[in-house]
Amino acid sequence: MILPGATLGMLGGGQLGRMFTVAARTLGYNVIVLDPDPDSPAGKLASDHICADYQDTTALVYLATTCNAVSTEFENVPATTLEWLAQRCVVRPGARAVAITQDRIHEKTFLRDHGFPTAAFSVVRSEPDLEDGLRTVGDAAVLKISRFGYDGKGQERVSGLADLQRAWANLKNEACVLEQLVPLDSEVSVVLARGADGAVATWPVGENRHREGILDITVVPARVSDAITREAEAMARQIATKLEYVGVMAVEFFVSGGKLLVNEIAPRPHNSGHYTLDACVTDQFEQQVRSLCGLPLGETRLLSPVVMVNLLGDLWRDGHAPPWSSLLAHPRAKLHLYGKREARPGRKMGHFTVLADTAEQALTDALEIQRLLARHAPGRESVA
Repeated sequence: MILPGATLGMLGGGQLGRMFTVAARTLGYNVIVLDPDPDSPAGKLASDHICADYQDTTALVYLATTCNAVSTEFENVPATTLEWLAQRCVVRPGARAVAITQDRIHEKTFLRDHGFPTAAFSVVRSEPDLEDGLRTVGDAAVLKISRFGYDGKGQERVSGLADLQRAWANLKNEACVLEQLVPLDSEVSVVLARGADGAVATWPVGENRHREGILDITVVPARVSDAITREAEAMARQIATKLEYVGVMAVEFFVSGGKLLVNEIAPRPHNSGHYTLDACVTDQFEQQVRSLCGLPLGETRLLSPVVMVNLLGDLWRDGHAPPWSSLLAHPRAKLHLYGKREARPGRKMGHFTVLADTAEQALTDALEIQRLLARHAPGRESVA
């Protein structure tokens, strides 16, 4: 076990790296963040911030010789960087798991080959693949770029061949996955941690609502059947085990026609798991520290029904923050801001949670707070 007092490395300095840094320093670890952004949220709180590229040899040598273990906050860190570091220090999650999940083609193929249910899909690498793909998935589909897509970016809904050709041109003819557009009952996610010893701990299933491809609200516990809950947790465990994953990860599911379909895997703490900071015995970032350091996993029990709401840059007007007083006046609302300097539309600036005796009450309160904040930026109100 790597005990407090040791130094941990974090590849990536965004909000997930920031919350990892808070958890690690609270436990008594030093944290070195590698991120090319001089204003990275995590770098502001770390023991040291290396402002360099993720393939910078000098920076990687410093990390490898200074850190007892290294983790990552996002899946697009080059797998070669993880492989290089793993030869010199503990790296979790491993390069193989990240390489699979950072590429939609590899990810979908992995899921299919291991018998996990997904929407029908087809790989698009060339012009002939477009027509072949429509024959496989049907005319109503979603074209998703294979690498570097996130929060709804790098994907387009299509209907028919002409539409698909236009969408593929918009994505610069990059390798893509063409996926069947399935009718949704709901969307849910399972966030879990797996230790180096194979132990797995799952948090309660979250029910997710998106706005323009970006997560808007997570309700916990999810308002789905017990059978769906059990199946989602079991499937997520199996996926983590097949990946030989070590660390915190999330599996997102579609619920369609009462059945679960795996949408995608995130090899890191997840936006839909932010509720754990306020509503669980152990949050996902402390658990990330524990799994990285070989410590026993913490208990993931839910202490209270909770709703998490994302705060996007759209809420900031002319550089002015929303009126936080309307949120802070609520006795069971918790505000988390990420320390980002510039607010832009669609950029995640923070989140808040609301705890209550029931998920329905938490959702009612959260939507009211969201409505009050949206008065500052008209047009951003959510709907129940």
